[in-house]
Amino acid sequence: MLSAESLQKIDREVAKYPADQKQSAVMAALRIAQVEKGWLANETIAFIADYLGMPAMAVLEVATFYNMYDLKPVGAHKITVCTNLPCALSGGEQAAEYLMEKLGIGFNETTPDGKFTLKEGECMGACGDAPVILENNHRMCCKMDHARIDALLAELGK
Repeated sequence: MLSAESLQKIDREVAKYPADQKQSAVMAALRIAQVEKGWLANETIAFIADYLGMPAMAVLEVATFYNMYDLKPVGAHKITVCTNLPCALSGGEQAAEYLMEKLGIGFNETTPDGKFTLKEGECMGACGDAPVILENNHRMCCKMDHARIDALLAELGK
């Protein structure tokens, strides 16, 4: 189900925990699987559960609790905008509206060309740098005014 390279990465994460607690690597395993597959299908979640010796429901509980995991396909670039109160008070909602206008989609939608998915996010721990955007769960972009949003979208191919 996953490539040998991804399994090796998961094994490295599992090795960080006592042998009887390999389920502690579930978050890392989900991240690794999502990077390879693009999203987490039920089959992928079941595979991770088997690999870590956990009930599939327990893995699904983790995957549904955190917004960094995608349970359905997303665009090549997932743009998550923090709209939690500090960001909202510092331009987060305006940044989200601007992105919706530029991309022609709302939250939890993907552009017709499959390039962008727009998500609403909770606190990203950078309130002083609001508004904050997270690109593909890995790259945090801060102080995102219209000019910076335009530059980001141009860089990503929009």
